[in-house]
Amino acid sequence: MNGAARAALMRRGLDDIFDPDLRRSIGDLIDDVQTRGDTAVCDALLKFDGVEVAPSGLRVSERELDEASVSTEVDAAIDDAIAHLRIFNDAQMSRADDWMVESEPGLAVGEKISPISSAGLFTPSGKASYPSVAYQLAVPAVVAEVPSITLVVPPVPGGSGEVDPAVLVVCRKLGIANVFRVNGPAGIAALGFGTESIPRVRKIVGPGSPAVTIAQVEMQRHGVTSMMLLGPTESLVIADDSADASRLAADLLIEAEHGTDSSVVLLTTSAPLAEATDQELAHQLENLPDARVAAARASLGANGGCVIVESLDQAIDVANEFAPEHLQVAVTESAVEGVVDRLLNAGEILVGQHTPFSAANFVIGCPASLPTSGFAHVSSGITANTFLKRTAIARADERALARMTPSVLALADHEGFPAHGNALRLRQG
Repeated sequence: MNGAARAALMRRGLDDIFDPDLRRSIGDLIDDVQTRGDTAVCDALLKFDGVEVAPSGLRVSERELDEASVSTEVDAAIDDAIAHLRIFNDAQMSRADDWMVESEPGLAVGEKISPISSAGLFTPSGKASYPSVAYQLAVPAVVAEVPSITLVVPPVPGGSGEVDPAVLVVCRKLGIANVFRVNGPAGIAALGFGTESIPRVRKIVGPGSPAVTIAQVEMQRHGVTSMMLLGPTESLVIADDSADASRLAADLLIEAEHGTDSSVVLLTTSAPLAEATDQELAHQLENLPDARVAAARASLGANGGCVIVESLDQAIDVANEFAPEHLQVAVTESAVEGVVDRLLNAGEILVGQHTPFSAANFVIGCPASLPTSGFAHVSSGITANTFLKRTAIARADERALARMTPSVLALADHEGFPAHGNALRLRQG
């Protein structure tokens, strides 16, 4: 690839996410929700989703939550997924302890770890049903013991306000009662400002369309924290000539079928494997619905594709630069440890062809709401840690303060803050 082509691959989707016209439109919608509250949220539902709901109907009722049902198989699968997520997040919480250390005689410093006061969880709808997103966001918040959790979800397309029952089953199992049917961007704004019906929260997380992503970014100007960025989805696979082309094609199609804005990349040292995988893709695409075929062709075509590399070292370099949301390593067993050790920038790393993206998305228990668009360089997936904050604590005795006093006075005088220094001079008598 030449420099321009490589830069375009690495930038994938950012121009669409931050399109100036879309930003202005979402900005106007946010201002409307801030001004008119529930009425603006209902108007957005009608305008963008074609669903008419009165302000009194935004909240999903207790009866709806109680009566929501899914098939026995889906119910058991949700329990399976929640159990695995609890294991992962409980283990993480067990390592999130308060701590103190004596940094010098008479001076102790440390941290107190506590949950944030409130969280808003956005579960998308429209292209598909996403109970998996609901539990991927909600279980970490519940395990972190966030005292106030609100979930917002667009109603089922073409209905009269019904919410996907699988999402409601997830909420019921996890004890989340604050559930609202909203349009995505308007719901993000409602969570950030609070409305007559929807409580205000301090942190909003959840994947979605560029419009939903922009809404989360814009709401940071109003004092809300969000994650950068969660969508559109993407995956990257590193494969050598030991990989099975049929499984490789199947795994590439997992994230590719999400939407025409997704990005899927194969990095391989083997041109014959690339050719065999391309043939497998053509065959497997024949078994997908037309909408999923269109999404996959865009994800693996204009938005992604196959990159032939000279070595696994080069593949690792490209992968670290790309910083994918989902990354799978399909290489010979003797090379696995070295490859995984050098991979630094990825939302998740799945090792081997027995660990497909779909298993991680649904059941494994590792986070599946992960940073996209290169933000895996600087951020992580949604886990219990997402909903925790750290407060520094320090305690000095008289001898420790006396020892520090010359340093404090020198710096206070240098920076021109006399009250800083006077507080210590006063103590010197």
